[in-house]
Amino acid sequence: MPPEDEHRIEVHLDRLLAQRGLTLTELADRVGLTLANLSVLKNGRARAIRFSTLTALCRELNCQPGDLLTVTQDP
Repeated sequence: MPPEDEHRIEVHLDRLLAQRGLTLTELADRVGLTLANLSVLKNGRARAIRFSTLTALCRELNCQPGDLLTVTQDP
């Protein structure tokens, strides 16, 4: 995929945080990420995610990757 193309991955951090009564700051502290980097992911501006980050997020949110990320349909 050329870098200028938009990805179709949706990140559901807001929903999962609300369901678990956590703030983005609390989650950032728990997984060892900066608030800025976690915010980039939450807002769908991330270009990639490390498996170690995905593992840490799933561990702290008690979820599976499919609860956190989905692929949208083609327009």
